Amino acid sequence: MRHERLFLEDIVSAADAIAEFIAGQTRQSFEANGMLRSAVVHQLTIIGEAVAHLSAELRAHYPGIPWADLKGFRNIVVHNYFGIDWEEVWRAAARDVPVLRAAIAAILQAEFPE
Repeated sequence: MRHERLFLEDIVSAADAIAEFIAGQTRQSFEANGMLRSAVVHQLTIIGEAVAHLSAELRAHYPGIPWADLKGFRNIVVHNYFGIDWEEVWRAAARDVPVLRAAIAAILQAEFPE
């Protein structure tokens, strides 16, 4: 079985990719670029999938992170692709993902200080 540390690292990597993808973009340029939207959605899906593989114990130890929302967002994106609210995706990518990245990096440091 894959180690939890790797799933946390996947979240950080996906967050870094999103930050790189949207650097210099606006909501309007994001919404106008189908390739960019697809790339960001793919990384958000990775985040949700990684969260789904974290133990209940780890998630319970960090209740300030909206674990269920992260997993739920992945489910919405995957199962309702044609009904995606791109403004909501932009907000998540631009505002929420950087905060999540910092929180996950702190968890990695606390739980796996290698």
